[in-house]
Amino acid sequence: MAPLRSGCPASRLPGGPDMCFSATASFTAGTALTAVGMVTVYRSRGRSELPLAAVPLLFGLQQLTEGLLWVGLDNDLTGLQSWSTYVFSLFSHVLWPMFIPFAFLLVEPVRWRRRAISVFLALGIGVGLYLLYFLVRFPVSAHVHERSISYDSPHFYIAGVLVIYLLATCFTGLFSSHRCVRIFGVLAFVLAIAAVLVSIMTFVSVWCFFAALLSLLILIHFSGPMQAARTDPRERATERVPS
Repeated sequence: MAPLRSGCPASRLPGGPDMCFSATASFTAGTALTAVGMVTVYRSRGRSELPLAAVPLLFGLQQLTEGLLWVGLDNDLTGLQSWSTYVFSLFSHVLWPMFIPFAFLLVEPVRWRRRAISVFLALGIGVGLYLLYFLVRFPVSAHVHERSISYDSPHFYIAGVLVIYLLATCFTGLFSSHRCVRIFGVLAFVLAIAAVLVSIMTFVSVWCFFAALLSLLILIHFSGPMQAARTDPRERATERVPS
């Protein structure tokens, strides 16, 4: 996640925390999340739950991709750098703003909530396609900055795009009737702020790492005490549009 320009002149905010990422961190997170994703996919029930269950798995693949990028950067492997940069950017800029609201929509049983989430899905599709155009039209590069990766895509630094992106990936969850989904939305926004405090230049990489770890909430959603992670079915049957 996210379309904020990571190659802008600003650096780590004064007093912000100093965090260090590496190929080891990315490969470890990617492997763990891939395993978690396989569990959540196995525990999903029907096609409507499959996209949500696949979120940790997709985040795992994204982190593995960034691990390969670290290898490319550390060893000056130009081909690997280019390939992994674009694959990672397709996840962060294109997939997530469209896929997150889509996954939330499919598991939502309440009609008025589905309508609200559909609006965010439309916004996510719009911003995802917009960013895809720029990924295809202009080059994207990556380099190490303050022991993290900075993705240089200056044409993405548009305040309106970032707002729409946050609406699609974070605020969508607030309209869900599932507790874990609502918590995911709130914490994703909080972690976006935390990623900015770490470094505005490495925002894309850091927020994606945080969000990847946050996707462990999906495992809780599909875990044994599922009633504790989901809205009570009786609430779903009786819930109406707030007056």
